[in-house]
Amino acid sequence: MTDTPTDYLDPRVLNKVGRLELRARLVVEGFVTGMHKSPYRGFSVEFAQHREYVAGDDLRHLDWKILGKSDRLVIKQYEEETNLRAHLFLDQSESMNYGHDGGMAKFDYAATACASLAYMIQQQADAVGLTLFDEDVAKQLPPSNTRAGLGNLFHALEQARARNKKTKVGAVLHQLATQLRQRGMVMIFSDLFDEPDAVVRGLRELASRGHDVVVFHVLDRDEVEFPFERMTLFEGLEQMPELLCDPKSLRDAYLAEIEGFAEAIRKGCLQQRIDYVRVVDSMPLDVVLTSYLSARAARAKRRK
Repeated sequence: MTDTPTDYLDPRVLNKVGRLELRARLVVEGFVTGMHKSPYRGFSVEFAQHREYVAGDDLRHLDWKILGKSDRLVIKQYEEETNLRAHLFLDQSESMNYGHDGGMAKFDYAATACASLAYMIQQQADAVGLTLFDEDVAKQLPPSNTRAGLGNLFHALEQARARNKKTKVGAVLHQLATQLRQRGMVMIFSDLFDEPDAVVRGLRELASRGHDVVVFHVLDRDEVEFPFERMTLFEGLEQMPELLCDPKSLRDAYLAEIEGFAEAIRKGCLQQRIDYVRVVDSMPLDVVLTSYLSARAARAKRRK
């Protein structure tokens, strides 16, 4: 059977698409179609205030609710942050190299998500940059809104690999928070395998400096389902030893631990008004991004 464009949104099939730029375009076109309305302006246009209508104003921006309640003609004004600066932080520590049989590694999945969002942000004429990190910052590309800048970002993602390094998410986020001088949007893609308190402190530092922070907590299907049945040799990552054990005896305790870990991060984000998006790498990327952008748009509408 011939693959259709929709088929490519399945992570297993998407992983076979060689060029990252093509993957990004397929994903973005998929979730634009899914939303039935272009979200290209969703990150950078926010309702600001009303002003009185004057002759010649575009009637499409008239606030009909206020007209119906008070017979006043007022226009909705919007802040178009054409200078939005988006920073994509991508974890390339060793644990991100894990992927279930037949699926994408967490790093490849997260890199494709980064490429897709970068493509979308550049299409709305805003600036997007990339930071690769593990226990330290490995590579940084400053935000750019040019096609050449997007090409450099794609190239950096194509060349990047999960490295044989440990994760120090909290320390890296603290370091990056001190470096970002202008307020912007920060989107973090990581399995966050660090002490939850350290991660939350790093996120708090970013939020306290006025950044709009979004956490995409990327986990593998095996990590959230623990489907192993037979005696298994688990390979240690990030300098952890191998472990031979009966997974059935560990399953309940493991699942409780991973759920507790994720919940601690989620609550920490909630307290700081940081968006937390839990992502399992078996989920179609267009579904992940459509769901998030729809929720974000709904919140913005409620604030009007």
